[in-house]
Amino acid sequence: MSSQVQQLIRGNRYSVESVEKTDPPDESCNDDWYRYVIGRGKSKIEGLKPGTLHAVTQHAEAVAEDLNSRISTNSASYGTRRTK
Repeated sequence: MSSQVQQLIRGNRYSVESVEKTDPPDESCNDDWYRYVIGRGKSKIEGLKPGTLHAVTQHAEAVAEDLNSRISTNSASYGTRRTK
């Protein structure tokens, strides 16, 4: 693989862009909630999760790595559609 292609792949990876404390989705929740954003270029994935800042950051990093591993193996999580 050429170095240009390797640089393009590395630069086109999902990464955690932010993790911020937010209000709980339900007022009856007493837990701390965080909103995280995972991005890759213009593509953004947002999530909400209860827990500590550290735990939610680790979760978001694991999701980003999972997405990146799916990209690097060129495997899709869906099958092709057959038309009749």
